[in-house]
Amino acid sequence: MKIAVLDWYTVNISGDIPVTQLEELGDVRIIPLTNPEETAANIGDADIVLCNKVLITKEVMDACPNIKYVGLFATGFNNVDIDYAAKKGIAVCNAGQYSTNAVAQQTFAYILDRFSRVRDYDTAVKNGEWERSPAFSYFPVPTAELAGKTLSVVGYGSIGKKVAEIGSAFGMNIVISTRTQPKDCPYEVTDLFTAAEKADVLTFHCPLTDKTAGIVNRELLSHMKPSAMLINTSRGGVVNEADLAEALGSGKIAAAYLDVLEKEPMSPDTPLKGAKNCVITPHTAWAPFETRQRLVDIVCDNIRAWISGSPRNKVN
Repeated sequence: MKIAVLDWYTVNISGDIPVTQLEELGDVRIIPLTNPEETAANIGDADIVLCNKVLITKEVMDACPNIKYVGLFATGFNNVDIDYAAKKGIAVCNAGQYSTNAVAQQTFAYILDRFSRVRDYDTAVKNGEWERSPAFSYFPVPTAELAGKTLSVVGYGSIGKKVAEIGSAFGMNIVISTRTQPKDCPYEVTDLFTAAEKADVLTFHCPLTDKTAGIVNRELLSHMKPSAMLINTSRGGVVNEADLAEALGSGKIAAAYLDVLEKEPMSPDTPLKGAKNCVITPHTAWAPFETRQRLVDIVCDNIRAWISGSPRNKVN
């Protein structure tokens, strides 16, 4: 069985995950990154294609008739024409729920950064401000407790549930906004605008769909408190970046913490690059070592299941 891995660097740029597990499954060709015009050539006569962001289109599948299986190093599968793959008998399998703990952890790294202001105080200390303080304790930058604050979670999949659970452990009031009524949800469930109005923290953990594209826009932001913070670790397309930059600049909301942008890598002309009180990380919430190792484990388990005739996590 020939396996082509088209963008291994998106999973393993630091080289800390061995390819041994993949090599046990067949004749593996590791390609660090693949440009669109190289896709068909890099696949060649492979039976199995593994990728993260590479587009597997109708044209690519027609040019590579040996493809029998496409495995994704991701939960999303919008880069694959799954309907055409089904017509050609090509199984497409994704890797779900591998990053739940990591993304929830980063969400609270953002929240704690904002409420405890550790970075600000570390800078103050290194600048000698504490040394010049007339009192033993120096706290010119306001901090706040999480207990009693309202955490509004948009999306109630595995990550949304974990974020709500952690917030509840901090004593926060949890509000959920999701497109379907969840079963046995222990928290208040309401519509998006009400969730935004109540939120001290509004955090997004929903998929990017036609209905969620640009959902963080001028109208939604106008419903938020001037003291509220917004978090997006879902997909960059959920946010209208110009509207968010305007809201931050005018003080309509207090802060935004983003791990994803509409264009990645970040475009130098994104309106959020120099936006006031906007913290941006380069799509790292999913990237702890343990999380990436789990991802590779799931991808390999998916291949084994498919080979055995019982495909797992099949999306088409």
